[in-house]
Amino acid sequence: MEALRKIGQTGGCLVSRALSASLHRRQTGAVPLLLLQQKRYYADPGSYVQVVRDTVYEDIAVVKMNRKPVNGLNKDFLTELNITLEKLENNASYRGVILTSANPGVFSAGLDITEMYQKSPEYTSAFWRSLQDFWMRLYSTNLATVAAINGHSPAGGCLMALSCDYRVMAQGKFTIGLNEVQLGIVAPFWFQELMIRTCGERETEKALQLGTLYSPEEALKVGVVDEIVPLEDVTSVARERLIKWLQIPDHARVLSKQMGRHQLREKLHSKQEEDIAFFTNFITKDAIQKSIGRYLEGLKNRKK
Repeated sequence: MEALRKIGQTGGCLVSRALSASLHRRQTGAVPLLLLQQKRYYADPGSYVQVVRDTVYEDIAVVKMNRKPVNGLNKDFLTELNITLEKLENNASYRGVILTSANPGVFSAGLDITEMYQKSPEYTSAFWRSLQDFWMRLYSTNLATVAAINGHSPAGGCLMALSCDYRVMAQGKFTIGLNEVQLGIVAPFWFQELMIRTCGERETEKALQLGTLYSPEEALKVGVVDEIVPLEDVTSVARERLIKWLQIPDHARVLSKQMGRHQLREKLHSKQEEDIAFFTNFITKDAIQKSIGRYLEGLKNRKK
């Protein structure tokens, strides 16, 4: 009960600004002048993330990943995603986020493998920390989040989707799943526990040992995604589903979310250094480096 009390205190403080802004809009029916003056689109030159304010629902931000060619998650990209989400959290005019890709066909191919190959332990540790920090923010953000999965979403891409409140995936020859073992890498405990919370223990056990990549229909069946729609409708349907979340009073929605997610988030937070040390020690082993090297060589040969 003490833990829930603390969550309640924290959540109440964090949602107060967003709730005040929401009530203002509902009571007056007007959009604040400052909000109208803001640009609907912003992105720093050369950035990997684009943010577009929804043209109909002003409190929704569409976050588009744009690190070509496949939105591979390197340290800089993860840091930018984290900062982007933090900025949206601190902007009281936003209450919800649609996370998607600027390049239909690939939502995100997951972690950039080159970030784990022939790098110093110091760099590897910093890279893994950037992933942890972004995941903890995405998973526990007070913003309502919907993943608009408009393409392939293996490994880290799947992790991001699973961390959102709702997941809409495009129909077609796309795949999604935590397939780390296929590269000779082990999914850490927080990947595994997140999928258990989503799909159950037995399905997770099989999927993580085999590195299963699900088709959209298979992903829907086991609960990896909540809905599948034609590719051209992914964003619009994601918007419709997000509106349902935003119809709930912010304080009740946020507290319910935090009560459900606080335990796993805090588990990683308390074991963050241990998790970094484990990953760095594992990934820098000669056998793992050779396995990653063979994988990267295979990718080069395929391109030829």
